[in-house]
Order: sequence, then structure tokens, then C-alpha cells
Amino acid sequence: MLLPFMEEGLVEAGCDEAGRGCLAGDVFAAAVILPSDFKNELLNDSKKLNEKQRYMLREIIEKEAVCWAVGIATHEEIDRINILNASILAMHRALDGLKVMPQHIIVDGNRFKPYKSVRSETVVKGDGKFMSIAAASILAKTYRDDYMNNLDKEYPQYGWKKNKGYPTKAHRDAILKYGVTPYHRLSFTLVNDNPLGLDI
Repeated sequence: MLLPFMEEGLVEAGCDEAGRGCLAGDVFAAAVILPSDFKNELLNDSKKLNEKQRYMLREIIEKEAVCWAVGIATHEEIDRINILNASILAMHRALDGLKVMPQHIIVDGNRFKPYKSVRSETVVKGDGKFMSIAAASILAKTYRDDYMNNLDKEYPQYGWKKNKGYPTKAHRDAILKYGVTPYHRLSFTLVNDNPLGLDI
């Protein structure tokens, strides 16, 4: 059972990102403040849920949260400032979008940069421990999936509808065969070896 808060009595926002390990596309983050009496038996780390459950929970979270927001850092920003900094930037942008200023922020993972003057704490595997982080993980994941499904229409040969930009064998094989798209992260190792001498 997930915990409702790390610090009771404070307006607490949970933050998480999706798409950090992908070879293509932007990184998405979400911030969620849940009401103190929020309950949902199904709510969990987005990776432990199937697609149907994630989208069903997204509707519930968006309807019942005190407020929520999604932030994005582009693949160009990822190449420029690296994926860790871009993930944190996306989380800051999500926090910027909240209609209520949190008094405390809890973040999935072990790295974060201070947001304004709000106290924050990182929680390793936090999306499996706290409701607000789990909710943020679901929003970040589903909004990023929507985005990758759209890109798939433009570049169907990379299988993004299925792999969402992650480094699957089929995705790497497609990069070797077709080269890179304008959405690929050029600072990443896009193929394990580079026999074609691609400029990637």
C-alpha cells in the first residue's frame, strides 16, 4: 500500500519523469498534488501497471488531484545539457505549471536541484512508495506515450508505437538501416556498434 504523504500537514507535490533511457524524443515529467483523503487501490508505479490501467488512472488523477501539470525538455535540450539536467528541467517546468505552490516536493530517484525556495527530498523507487510520485509517474508515462505514438505516424519504420523510443533491438536495427531522424538524441549511443560509420 502506498503512503499518502512523506510529511503530513504540508502541501506536498510528487514528481517523476518518463523517457530518460530513450534514444529518441523529449523527456516528460509530471508534478501532482493529491488531496489528503485521496485513495485508490490500483495506484502504483506506472511500470507495474498495464496500458489500460495507466490511462484509466490518468483520468482519475486529473479529475481528483488538487492540481497537476506536465513539463517537457526537448531532445535538443537533452543533447545540449545532458539527460539528467534535462529530466530535472522537465520536473521544474511541471512544478511551474501547478496552480498551487507546494510546501514540500518529493521526487523519484536520487538526483534533483532545488526548486525556488521549496524544500525537496529525493526517494529511490519513490513511485512504488508514495501516492503522489506514483500519480506523477503515470501522467509522465502516458503523456510521453501519446507523444511517441504521434511521432510513430511520421516515422513508422522505427517501431515507436511499440518501443516508445527505448533502445530495443528493432529500434537499433532501424537506426542502422534508415539512419537517424530529427527526433533522435545525438548525444546518446544510438547503436551498440557503428559498422556503417553513421554520423550519430
